[in-house]
Amino acid sequence: MTSKKHQLIDRQYVVPFVLITTLFFLWGFARAILDVLNKHFQDELHISITQSSLIQVTTYLGYFLMAIPAGMFINRFGYRRGVVFGLVLFGVGALSFVPGMQVGTFNVFLASLFVIGCGLVFLETAANPYVTELGPEATASSRLNLSQTFNGMGCFMATFIVGQYLFRTDGSSGDVTVPYMVMGVVVLAVAVVFSFVKLPEITAVSSQKQDDQSEGTVSRWSKLFSHRMFVFGLMALLAYEVAEISINSYFVNFMTGEGLMSKNTASVVISLALVIFMVGRFVCSWIMRSVRAERMLLYCALGTLFCMVLVMLDLGKVSMVALVLNYLFEAMMFPTIFSLSLRGLGSLTKSASSLLMMTPVGGCGFMLMGLLADSTGSMSLPFIIPLIGYAVVAAFAYRLVRE
Repeated sequence: MTSKKHQLIDRQYVVPFVLITTLFFLWGFARAILDVLNKHFQDELHISITQSSLIQVTTYLGYFLMAIPAGMFINRFGYRRGVVFGLVLFGVGALSFVPGMQVGTFNVFLASLFVIGCGLVFLETAANPYVTELGPEATASSRLNLSQTFNGMGCFMATFIVGQYLFRTDGSSGDVTVPYMVMGVVVLAVAVVFSFVKLPEITAVSSQKQDDQSEGTVSRWSKLFSHRMFVFGLMALLAYEVAEISINSYFVNFMTGEGLMSKNTASVVISLALVIFMVGRFVCSWIMRSVRAERMLLYCALGTLFCMVLVMLDLGKVSMVALVLNYLFEAMMFPTIFSLSLRGLGSLTKSASSLLMMTPVGGCGFMLMGLLADSTGSMSLPFIIPLIGYAVVAAFAYRLVRE
């Protein structure tokens, strides 16, 4: 019989856990669309990889600018209102693609994606720390990995469904407003549901809780940055986001640029890679119930470094397999780094999570890959960017293991 310490979810929080986990699917879907939208705009608008990277830059800039305001909003009004507000922004941004198509300029689409990014940061800032508090601290990483699995499911479905719709086998292209219109309607419907449900406000246990709550924002930031492993975790999460988002965004470009497959086939292969990613989170969530999260993170980081080296060696199909296999190793990184960074922060958790949710701005790192590809003509050299990112994650994990 599982002891309470090793119980994955407290019984009274099963329903909140299920409801919050649906949000992981939604933002996974929204973020993964960018991975096929990027190549779609390159072809339809005849722009370079560097220019199309503004899709990622604009979306993830919303994370950077809104992460701290989102944390302040959630601190004041609670998790549920943060979720509802984020869903409304998300839905409005998605539906604005419809009038945006009538205008027909790249900048209008970028504005819509910025609004979506602002909505997503509210969802992630609320949901990630909320899940870590729905059970014992010992199983927080495992619990967050389980929820993040549904994020992977959303990613897979987005690249497969939208990829097949946009990159048709007959050479034609679908209307980009359709998936966004459907997504906007669904998201606003979910917002209505969350408006009427009651989510218990989970308060982190801390012996100095009352003192922390009475302190101002500046004091909380000061206390946060006095936690050296939190700062290291913040750097590691940013490095991971640079690596993961850049690889996803560059995937179709790499496969087609190397002559390995067509756009349609590449969208199927990245979908299969995201299935591997999703399975990896399930497997890691199970393994980490008996293996320390930091040790598992180190093993996986070493695996990603090995894969990136093989890709950079430009070995044809071997590099292709290594790139797909990389999804298995990186699957557990975000939720594990996130939960390890929050360890022991007590009532500073909400403030810390808002800082951690600034890290998807690392998606702007895809522009560096685009610049390298456009300036050198090499499709494999740009992978030095994610290689460096995974090296930082490995250093963070190694430091934790040695403690």
